[in-house]
Amino acid sequence: MAPSHPTIFRFGVFEADTASGELRKSGVRLRLQDQPFQVLVVLLERSGEVVSREELRRTLWPSDTFVDFDHSLNTIINKLREVLGDTAASPRFIETLAKRGYRFLLPVEHSSNDRSLGDSAQAANPPLAPPAPESNSSAFLLTHPDELPTVSHGYVRALFLLIQVMYLSFYIAALARLSMVQELLEQAFGHAAWITVILITSAIAGIPVRLYLLSAVSFDLRDLSHKFLRLFPATFLLDELWALSPFLLAPQIGLGLALAATAALIYVPFAQRSLVLMRERARVNT
Repeated sequence: MAPSHPTIFRFGVFEADTASGELRKSGVRLRLQDQPFQVLVVLLERSGEVVSREELRRTLWPSDTFVDFDHSLNTIINKLREVLGDTAASPRFIETLAKRGYRFLLPVEHSSNDRSLGDSAQAANPPLAPPAPESNSSAFLLTHPDELPTVSHGYVRALFLLIQVMYLSFYIAALARLSMVQELLEQAFGHAAWITVILITSAIAGIPVRLYLLSAVSFDLRDLSHKFLRLFPATFLLDELWALSPFLLAPQIGLGLALAATAALIYVPFAQRSLVLMRERARVNT
């Protein structure tokens, strides 16, 4: 049974909006046809319960419709699983119960989406003054996934890999020439051993992080956008710390060039985030 009013269902990194008929993953809209979306909504409404195949048949097709029901429903479920990254053998979302039906496994949150009702009321009773814009942190701080363009998956992956190689080179070069780095730090800050400790610790922590991201992108890991966004606060602090590394070369390259290089490196963490979200958009649109 379809919801009587627009509803947004949330489960994991996914969000299903019955008003627009859209399924989104980490804010990125996925391609999903109408019938698979209808089945998803029925399963979400009855999360944890068994929904019989007969109930789904009544939802999708009127009683006087002649269709190969079993084959069509199997196709719909397979498409739904494909979009969710799920499998029948090891289900995370949709479980098949032989000769009974299907059950949605994850807990589901839902909230009303009454924007359409609100728009109608506003048209009938227009406000005297325009409403204040909603505060949206993504509009002011970070790019929202829907604002990003769709770019070739290979191009995005190559750029992201180059960034990881760059950081990995920083860490390895600093550790390989640690005595020279210590001399530069002593010249700049005196005998501040704690700075050397921070540099060594951050480099040792950064190497496995970069190797993980390199392998995740190289092997096209699923849900990388969700995993990277969870890592983003930690990698952001790490990357901003290493954005200061050009100042170690200031005596050789000059203060102006060191400032320019640092300014560019300060932006790189945000570029990584955008590339990961663009990669996700490219994957779901292919």
